[in-house]
Amino acid sequence: MRKTGKYLALTVALLLILGASAEAAVCAWGSTGSTVTAIQKKLKQWGYYSGTVDGVFGQSTYNAVVAFQKKNGLKADGVVGAATAAAMGVTLSSSSSGSSVAASGGYTSSETELLARIIHGEARGEPYLGKVAVAAVVLNRVRNSGFPNTVAGVIYQSGAFDAVADGQFYLTPDADAWRAARDALNGWDPTYGALYYFNPQTATNPWIWSRDVRLQIGKHWFAV
Repeated sequence: MRKTGKYLALTVALLLILGASAEAAVCAWGSTGSTVTAIQKKLKQWGYYSGTVDGVFGQSTYNAVVAFQKKNGLKADGVVGAATAAAMGVTLSSSSSGSSVAASGGYTSSETELLARIIHGEARGEPYLGKVAVAAVVLNRVRNSGFPNTVAGVIYQSGAFDAVADGQFYLTPDADAWRAARDALNGWDPTYGALYYFNPQTATNPWIWSRDVRLQIGKHWFAV
């Protein structure tokens, strides 16, 4: 049986009272482990999830979480944070996020702003997961020896991003862009290490089609 709106409001309020430690943890695309298993079991019980209960947060689990969030009046971003966990009756902990969230280190507020700008310029109108994915690609390049080793170096590299060339990078980022930048800096990589992305409907460079495409999020294909 799905939870009623009244019960949902009470459970969300209770979690907020419990403190910030639970709010700090999230379970999202790329997470693995017992918390993901618990989420999948709940979603399967309520008819949102028809996949295998395997403890791996992938596309099917993401789709089910979004459906649950929409049905229950939550922000439909596919992330099981404090409010969504409360609605599901699932307990999150700092270790429950698995590979999707890790400690960020060494990044400045200026770099966060650069990421927010490239997200807004490149992925405006994409699903939230796609916004995080764009930032993750930037950070994956920073860590790869084949690219500049700073956020600014990657973003401003000649020909790397259309948004820099056409000026959309200089638009004011919205709240989702800032949040996606912080999520990526905290280690969330829904692309599993992708170094490139492109829209197959608009891509004009033949070289990009030679890359190994790993997944699609929104209109973008992500590749290595």
